Amino acid sequence: MKGITFIAIAALLGLSSPKATAQPVTVSAGGEIPTIAEGLKLTQSYDTLHIKQGTYLEHNLVVDKPITIIGHNRPVIDGEKKGFILVITADDVTVKGLEIRNTSTSFMEDYAGILIEKTKNTLIEDIRLIDNFFGIYLAETDKAVIRNNYFSASGERETSSGNGIHLWYSKDTKIENNYVRGHRDGLYFEFVDGAYIRNNVSEDNIRYGIHFMYSDNCSYLDNTFRNNGGGVAVMYTSNVEIIGNRFEDNWGSSAYGMLLKEINRSRILDNHFENNSVGLYIEATSRNEVKGNTFKQNGWAIKLMANSTDNVFSENNFLANSFEVSTNSRRNFNEFTGNYWSQYEGYDLDRDGVGDVPHHPVRLFTILVEKQPQSLLLLRSLLIDILDAAEKVMPALTPETLIDIKPQMDQLK
Repeated sequence: MKGITFIAIAALLGLSSPKATAQPVTVSAGGEIPTIAEGLKLTQSYDTLHIKQGTYLEHNLVVDKPITIIGHNRPVIDGEKKGFILVITADDVTVKGLEIRNTSTSFMEDYAGILIEKTKNTLIEDIRLIDNFFGIYLAETDKAVIRNNYFSASGERETSSGNGIHLWYSKDTKIENNYVRGHRDGLYFEFVDGAYIRNNVSEDNIRYGIHFMYSDNCSYLDNTFRNNGGGVAVMYTSNVEIIGNRFEDNWGSSAYGMLLKEINRSRILDNHFENNSVGLYIEATSRNEVKGNTFKQNGWAIKLMANSTDNVFSENNFLANSFEVSTNSRRNFNEFTGNYWSQYEGYDLDRDGVGDVPHHPVRLFTILVEKQPQSLLLLRSLLIDILDAAEKVMPALTPETLIDIKPQMDQLK
C-alpha cells in the first residue's frame, strides 16, 4: 500500500524514472545538429540519438552515458584513418543501423571501429564495419551482445591487420549471426568466460577463423569457418562445447580445420570437417569427448599426438580421407570405438552392424610420411598398397592399441 501511495505521489510531482523522461536528439547533415559529436553532447542518460542518412567524417566519438544510437537508412561514419571511431565507456548502450569505416592502423594502438571498455549490457546490432583495423574490440566487458553485423577488411599481412571481433577479459558475451572476413583472426578471445557463440560465418581471414586461449566455459554452436589461413585454433582452455560447426576448405602446408592444444574436459560433437589439409589436430589434450562428427575428404582426418590422453572418439564418420588417423608414437592412451570408417575392409558375419575384426586407422604409410614428408609423392602407388597390406597382416610399426574394436558397417547418421 505504501508503495502504491509513493508511486502516485511521484507521478503527481513529476518524479519519474530517467528512462521515462528520455528525449530524442536527431543528427542530420545540413540540419540543426550537423555532427554526431554535437549530438552526443546534447543527449542525456537514456536518450535516443537518431542519425539520419549521410556521411559523417568524424572519429574518437565517446559514448559515456547510457543511450541508444539508431542510424536511419544506414548513415556512414568515416574515421578517415585518424584514430578510433566509436568509443563506448558507459553501461546500457545500444548502437544500431550504422556503417563504420576507416580506423587508423598502428603497431602500438588497437584502433577499433567500436571500442567497448569496462561496461555492462552493451548491444551492437545491424552494423557494417568496413576496412577497420579491429572491427569491434571488447575489453573488460560483461553481458555484451554482438549480433547481425557485417565485418569486412582487406588485410594482407598478419602484422598489419587486426581482428574482426576481439574479446579480452570479458564475461557472458553473446555473439550471434555475424559475418566476418578479411581480418587477421575473424574472432579472437583471450581470458573470456561464459561466451555464447552461435551461427556466425568467418571466412577468408589471414590466420584463424576463430582463435581462443584461456577462455573457459564457452559454447560454440552452428558456426561456419571456411577458407581461413589456419582454420580454428583452440588453446589452453577447459570445459567448452564445440557443437554443430562446419570447418571447410582450410588448405595449406600447416592448415587444419581445428587445432586443439591443451584442451581438457570439453565436448566436440556433431561437427563437419571437409576439405581441410588436416581435419582435427590434437596435441597435449586430455579427457575430451569427440562424438558424432563427420570427417570427409580431408588430407588427414585426425592427427593425434601421443601426449594426448584419455580422449574418447565414438560414433564419428570417416569418409574418403587420404589418411584417417596419424600419430607420432606406437603408444596410444586414447579410445576409438563405434566409428564408421570408409576404408574398413572387414566383414560382419553375424550381421549385427559391427565389424567382426578391429579396424586399424593408422596406415604404415602415414608413419612413413610423418618421418619423411617427401614420401607423400608415393601416395597412390602400388608399392604403398603392398606395404599397407603387409602391415595389416604383420603389424610392425603402427600403434598396436590405436584400433577401433567396434567399427560400424554402415555410415552413422
